[in-house]
Parts: sequence; C-alpha cells; structure tokens
Amino acid sequence: MKHLLAGLWLMALALPAAAQETSNASGAVLRGLDTFNGHVTDMQVAAGESVQFGRLNIVLRECRYPAGNPSGDAFASLEISQQGRAGVLFSGWMVASSPALNAMEHPRYDVWVLRCTTS
Repeated sequence: MKHLLAGLWLMALALPAAAQETSNASGAVLRGLDTFNGHVTDMQVAAGESVQFGRLNIVLRECRYPAGNPSGDAFASLEISQQGRAGVLFSGWMVASSPALNAMEHPRYDVWVLRCTTS
C-alpha cells in the first residue's frame, strides 16, 4: 500500500511538469460531416465569430496550440446550437488529435477541429 501511495504522489508531482504552455490563435479550421449525404465541409472561423454548417450554428470561442508550434495539436472551445431547437447541443473543448475525447452527439452532423489559424 505504501508503494502505491508513493507512486501516486510521484505522478501527481509530475503532472504540472507535463503541462504545456499554449498560445491563442486568431481562428480555427473545423471540419463538418453531414452523415445523411456524406458531404464533408471545411470551415474557417475567426475566434469570437460563428459559422453555419447545415442547420448548425458553430461559435468558436478560442483556439489554442502549443507555444512556438502553430502546426501542433490544436484544441478549440466551441459552442454549437441547432436552428429551430432551443438550447445548446455542445459547449466545451475539442482536441484535434482526439476528436472522440469530447465529441458532439448529433444524429446527422459531426464536427471536429483540424487546426488553429494564426494569421
């Protein structure tokens, strides 16, 4: 038991060292899939702006990437709602390298982050 607690303590100390410094991007490139017809659409959206995809309204709150590596793993804060439907379908962070980690649940549309844009 002592060894287990010591191991957990060491892992907890190592976590902050593994944290990565990030930079904010001016926007992001998102990809949308309409599963009914198989149509794929890439969308560029600026931070703080919105874009329409089918019946979805997608707002990009911010996009971050590893400091000094704009082509590195992007993660974006999104809010997604649907026309004609009250409330928000998705609100949270999506990670480009792990789109299934925090995916939007929708019977017709899939949306995920490809990368941040820096210019």
